[in-house]
Amino acid sequence: MKKITELSNFIFNQVIVEYHKTDNVDTPVDNPYPVRTIENLLYLKNWIDTVQWHLEDIIRDPAINPVEALAIKRRIDKSNQERTDLVELIDSYFLDKYKDVKPLGAAKINTESPAWALDRLSILALKIYHMNLEAERTDATEDHRAQCQTKLNVLLEQRADLSTAIEELLADIESGDKYMKVYKQMKMYNDPSLNPILYGGEVKK
Repeated sequence: MKKITELSNFIFNQVIVEYHKTDNVDTPVDNPYPVRTIENLLYLKNWIDTVQWHLEDIIRDPAINPVEALAIKRRIDKSNQERTDLVELIDSYFLDKYKDVKPLGAAKINTESPAWALDRLSILALKIYHMNLEAERTDATEDHRAQCQTKLNVLLEQRADLSTAIEELLADIESGDKYMKVYKQMKMYNDPSLNPILYGGEVKK
């Protein structure tokens, strides 16, 4: 099996290319990977990110109808919840994979879990794709293309560094030098029992 970052970067690019065949936020996801596999989860993860990327573009249209903007804002909120839930599913994959590893006495915890690091890798794939488009725009100025190429080079370096860091983190977990500890995100704004606007409580101003 490929390294997880090689697999992830391959699938993220696959998703982005597939999405842009229609470039439509309402295009249904057509996940080619078997359910309950890490490949399936990674594909779905980047599909959610890709659709949300374009929803974020659409909602920034200065001429957008306010009713449409509100509908998109709520769609983005729902997407954020789905993204968080999926990251937690990916972390469950790693928890199960390393469940028999006994952390060493001096084992340390990492600042973020493997899945949240892969979440950043997914967003980087989108930044790279769109920055590359800007760097190659024939209707833009040469200065614009040059600036975007400089930014693209930084993004590519960032992806390489992040991929290395993720592989090193997983190696440390596998060897027992680090251990996983995953916290649920416990988002409150979508929970009708925790958001005072939703449960009808008085909001202090």
